Amino acid sequence: MQVILKGLNIVNPIQNLIEKNDLLIKDGIIAKVGSISDKEFSDSKVYDFEGKYCSPGFFDMHVHLREPGREDTETIKSGCNSAAAGGFTGIASMPNTEPTVDTAEIVKSITEKSKEHLVDVFPIAAVSVNRKGESLAPMAELFEAGAVAFSDDGVSVKTASLLRSAFEYSNMYGAPIIDHCEEESLADGVMNESIVSTILGLPSIPTIAEDIIVHRDIAVAEYTGGKLHIAHISSKKSIEAVREAKKKGVKVTTEVTPHHFTLTDESLKSFDTNLKMNPPLRTRDDMNAILEGLADGTIDCIASDHAPYASEEKEVEFIYSPNGIIGLETELGLALSELYHKKVLSIEQIVEKFAVNPRKILNIEVPKIEEGEIANLTIFDADLIWTVDKTKFKSKSKNTPFDKKLLTGKSLAVINNKQIFIDGKFSEI
Repeated sequence: MQVILKGLNIVNPIQNLIEKNDLLIKDGIIAKVGSISDKEFSDSKVYDFEGKYCSPGFFDMHVHLREPGREDTETIKSGCNSAAAGGFTGIASMPNTEPTVDTAEIVKSITEKSKEHLVDVFPIAAVSVNRKGESLAPMAELFEAGAVAFSDDGVSVKTASLLRSAFEYSNMYGAPIIDHCEEESLADGVMNESIVSTILGLPSIPTIAEDIIVHRDIAVAEYTGGKLHIAHISSKKSIEAVREAKKKGVKVTTEVTPHHFTLTDESLKSFDTNLKMNPPLRTRDDMNAILEGLADGTIDCIASDHAPYASEEKEVEFIYSPNGIIGLETELGLALSELYHKKVLSIEQIVEKFAVNPRKILNIEVPKIEEGEIANLTIFDADLIWTVDKTKFKSKSKNTPFDKKLLTGKSLAVINNKQIFIDGKFSEI
C-alpha cells in the first residue's frame, strides 16, 4: 500500500534537515522525498498535512507498562496504544513490575509481546535482583536478551559499592545505569519540603534527598567511567551538579517530566492525589532551574514517567495514595504549550528532546527521513488548541491532573512497523 503525506515541515536535527516537502511511503518504506502530485500516484491514500511538522518518531525512555503483574492498570498493548496516541513510535519500559524484570525470560517476553504493535518497546532491566539492592541481577544475560539499560527505578541503587559493580558490568556493553535519585532515610514524606508543606501539615521530602544521591552517582560514574542517566530530575542543585559534571566530561545525562516543568508544590493545596508523585512537585525556583537546564542542554530529554494506577488506588486520603501519574498522551501538548510557545525551546530542540537524545542515550539508532529508509515518523501540529479528555485516553488508567486542561500542540499521526495511527485509529500501510 502507498500513502502520500503532503505539505510537511520536515525536521530532523541529526540530518540537519529543515525543509518543506511531501513524502511517499510504500509498504512502510520512504519511497520519495519531494514534490508529489496526486496524479503521479493515483492509487495512493493522500493525507494533507500542510504546514504541520514531521520528525523522526518520538521516543519516551521512561514508561511503566505494568505487565507482568498489574495488567488491570496497563498492559503492553494498552501502553503501546497510549504511546501512539501521544505521538510516540518507541518507548522504554521500566523494570518495577511484578515479578521484576530481572531475568532474560521476562525481557524476551516483553519484547515478543510488543512485536505486533506500531510502537517499539525496549525493556530496561533491574540493576539488582528483585530491586532489593542486595546482589546484582544477571546483567550480561539481561543485555543479551534485549535490555537496553539497567535501573532499580522506584528506588535508588542501594549502595555506592553496588553501583560501582553495576557500572563495571554495564561498561562492557555501553549501556547506561538509570537511577531514581533519592536518599531513602530522607524520603519518608508525601510532598516537597517547603513552606507549602508546613502550611498543609503534610510530611515532606527535602530536595537534599535527591541531591545527595545525584552527587554520589556522579562521583561513582566519574570513578568508573560509567554511563549514568538520572531519571526525572527535579531539584535546582541536582541540575547544577549535572551541569558541572558534564563540563568535566563525566558521562551523565538526565531527563525531566512535563509535570515538573508545568506544576509546583503550590498546586497541592487542592489535595488532589493525582498531584502526588515521586520525586514530588518542587518550588518555583526548582522549576525555573529545570527550564534553564532544558534550554542550555543540561537536561537531555523529556520523558513521561507514565505510571498508571487504578482509580480506587488514587481515590483515598492524600498520604495513602501511591505516587505517580500517567503522561504519554499529554506530554507533547504540555511541552509545546509550556516550552515552545513560551520560547524556552525551538521546534528543533523539541525534536531533539523527544526523538533524538533518548535514543542516543540508549544506543538506539535514530530514524532518518530519506528515501530507502523505514518510515518511523511523528507528525504534529504545534498550534492545534485542544482540551485534555481523560475519558478518551488509550491508556487503561486515568490518573492525570491535566484533565480538562487547554493545551496548544498535539500529535496528529505516527507511522512505524507498516502501520499508521491517525484520527484515533490504526491502519496498515
